[in-house]
Amino acid sequence: MSTVLIVAEHLNGRLNAATARCVSAAAALSPAAIDIVVLAADAATIAAQAAQIAGVRKVLAVANPANAHAIAQVQAPQVAALAGGYSHVFGPSTTFGKDLMPAVAALLGVDQVSDLMAVEGSHSFKRPIYAGNAIITVEMPAGSQVVATVRTASWPEAAAGGSATVEAASVDATLPSHTRFIGLASASSDRPDLQSARRVVSGGRGVGSEDNFKIIYHLADRLGAAVGASRAAVDAGYVPSDLQVGQTGKIIAPELYIAVGISGAIQHLTGIKDAGTIVAINKDGDAPIFEIADIGLVGDLFQVLPELEQALG
Repeated sequence: MSTVLIVAEHLNGRLNAATARCVSAAAALSPAAIDIVVLAADAATIAAQAAQIAGVRKVLAVANPANAHAIAQVQAPQVAALAGGYSHVFGPSTTFGKDLMPAVAALLGVDQVSDLMAVEGSHSFKRPIYAGNAIITVEMPAGSQVVATVRTASWPEAAAGGSATVEAASVDATLPSHTRFIGLASASSDRPDLQSARRVVSGGRGVGSEDNFKIIYHLADRLGAAVGASRAAVDAGYVPSDLQVGQTGKIIAPELYIAVGISGAIQHLTGIKDAGTIVAINKDGDAPIFEIADIGLVGDLFQVLPELEQALG
């Protein structure tokens, strides 16, 4: 029987929803046990949150000042040291997981399965290639340890209501001194995180300018939504790159995705294919975005969005 260790992603004392999505992927293996490891300077609060995820047997809380910041080179040796008794080690296919899990796989001497989107068997998985235009089945050698990143957009969050045991864990691993935290430069926002938001409003080249992008922010604020953008909007300098959605940006799966002034290049559609309801607003009735939209509105966004905001009351 499989046993799965999931590396928790967290920030500022809060567990990222990607961790619960990894639990759903692990549950598809019908394993004997699913455990979560939390690496932090003070792991107690985050471990308590992880323990509430249904289906989790226990949470390993690794408290170490070196884990105050999520540095892959520091955390990977600790994860590898804890992974010995597990058949599978999962992490989310987010910026955090894409940085950490390849280092874990290298230390364990195995190949990594990337963007796991479906489980066919204990060592057989499906993942997308060619910007999501094709799905391949990856077969790992029987009996080998599996290290994988989970395509979080393809899995629902595991339910809450769990009561897993929390255990303080110590790790005997040599941590590197050549890699250390210097500082973090990030945009601060009161809006939901783009990668885990339930509602997202995105703007594209059709918005026209950085100043015009305010109309996207206004609608997002009315809906309590995160803000995203197409690569064209990012390349044009309307918004910073951390808002980019798509193959070379962030892969998201919100319940509601509103695409404003976005034509719908295949690279962008790759990032939103798992969204619940897609609403497209574009003045070009032949835009590719309308082929995948659940609701499409052909019109000038500068007329439509104010009317939509007024209708929201």
